[in-house]
Amino acid sequence: MKIDTLVFDLGGVLIDWNPEYLYNKIFPNDEERRWFLSTVCTLDWNEQQDEGRSLQEGTEHLVKKFPEHEASIRAYYGRWKEMLGGPIHETVEIFRQLKFHTDLKLYALTNWSAETFPVALELYDFLHWFDGRLVSGEEKIRKPFLEIYQLLIERFHIDPTCAIYVDDNIRNVLPARALGFVGIHFRTPELFKEELKDLGVL
Repeated sequence: MKIDTLVFDLGGVLIDWNPEYLYNKIFPNDEERRWFLSTVCTLDWNEQQDEGRSLQEGTEHLVKKFPEHEASIRAYYGRWKEMLGGPIHETVEIFRQLKFHTDLKLYALTNWSAETFPVALELYDFLHWFDGRLVSGEEKIRKPFLEIYQLLIERFHIDPTCAIYVDDNIRNVLPARALGFVGIHFRTPELFKEELKDLGVL
């Protein structure tokens, strides 16, 4: 098997994103914070914006449902940059090696709102290294739905049997494997590097 392509997820692999970074400041009490993020501003709700719903529509939907938490709900996107912990430097260094010292084609497949992704593009130069990017909010379809992987394959002419897909969420790795990708479940940069070495791409 000759690997010629590697597809990266972004959040949790190359970029440290976590709502807790913001909500630790809003809810110093662990129990209150856990309740808010599991009941009000949930990951499922966030994924609807990743799938193309506008930030305003998503926010107003929750404010109507939980009016007593309006300020904390509006902070989610109003202070969104505070959820960014910065680059995951060790993985960015692996990306750098792949970009400048191999012939691999490198792509990104990310669940990300079309409205917040431009902020990340301004903050992180390495997001411009990719040969192509697929952003769920721009396409109105997200992982783990098979259609977004098929769109990735078609748009960038990828042969999945010669490609690696890496994601920190195993839910999103499984559809890629089903389509023929070598699916890597990202846990740490060190393990990721070892897996790439085992596959002969580093």
